[in-house]
Order: sequence, then structure tokens, then C-alpha cells
Amino acid sequence: MAARKSFLGPPPNHPELDRLLEQAQKVNVTDEQLKEQRVSFAFGNAPESSRITKESVRAASRGIRITGR
Repeated sequence: MAARKSFLGPPPNHPELDRLLEQAQKVNVTDEQLKEQRVSFAFGNAPESSRITKESVRAASRGIRITGR
């Protein structure tokens, strides 16, 4: 079996990544952007050989309502 590195040590410094993450936390995502992200996710997970298109996913998403419990 291959040797594995331990992740118990301190994390490496990545100041540029830390800055970008901090900046990203301040971005407000609109409802329209969130809907488009969901469409893109569903389309990206569709089988390649299917006839599913981004537009068909958009149309299906208009008929689906997600409710919180």
C-alpha cells in the first residue's frame, strides 16, 4: 500500500488564496445566479448520451419548487 502523508501538521500559508476567499465571502449571489448555478450543476451531471440540454433543464427547473422544512 502506498505511503500516505499526515495532515495533522499546520496548514501551509497561501496569502493570495486567503485574500480571495475573504473577498468571495463578501459577494452577494442573486436568485437568478443561483438558479443558473443549479441548472449548470444538473446539466453537468446528466449522462453524455442523453438528449438533455441546458434549456430542457431550465424548463424542468421552472416546474420544480424546493421548499424548506
